[in-house]
Amino acid sequence: MEGTALRGDGELEVLSRTAAAFPPRTARGRALPNLLFFTDPARVASPEAVAERLPPGSGIVFRAFGSENAVEQGRRLRAIADARGLILLAGADPELAKMIGADGLHMPQRLVGEVSRLRAQHSDDLVTVAAHDLAAVQAGERAGADAVIVSPVFPSNSPSAGQPLGVEGLKALVAATPLPVYALGGVRADTVGQLAESGIVGIAAVEALAG
Repeated sequence: MEGTALRGDGELEVLSRTAAAFPPRTARGRALPNLLFFTDPARVASPEAVAERLPPGSGIVFRAFGSENAVEQGRRLRAIADARGLILLAGADPELAKMIGADGLHMPQRLVGEVSRLRAQHSDDLVTVAAHDLAAVQAGERAGADAVIVSPVFPSNSPSAGQPLGVEGLKALVAATPLPVYALGGVRADTVGQLAESGIVGIAAVEALAG
């Protein structure tokens, strides 16, 4: 798997090329993205600009964090996703997901307990969960999640990031679940090559994809 930056390549180019080499997986009758962009207004000012550059088949996890213009921005992302062949998930907000026409939901680890109910109500939607440890991975699996985003794998700029799991810690979680696993946290052009043999289905990032 090629994860080495070539001269002139930016972060997005390196991460996109690397993500494309991960083995494909499906859920709910659709191909899962191998590259996920997590929005964060504190770290990426214009998620629309990033979304416009994502390769087809990628995914956007729109985290509004209570923003007053969440619906407006979410609908702009929906339009971009439709035009570029992207999947759009709403973070932790089923009502927002409905209002913007999202393809599903991403639930933080603290809300994994709600996944069973959401799955029953939205049987065709993708539902992913965040996990920072084995217990959360297993909870997501029991609840019927379609995939799990494990973090932080490497040291991260996220203010909520805990102790990095490292590649071996990530591999252990991948081996412990049949769910597709994504790696998040410190995934950049200079670290992504370490994930080649980790067994993950894809990678996720925030500001690295704006580069």
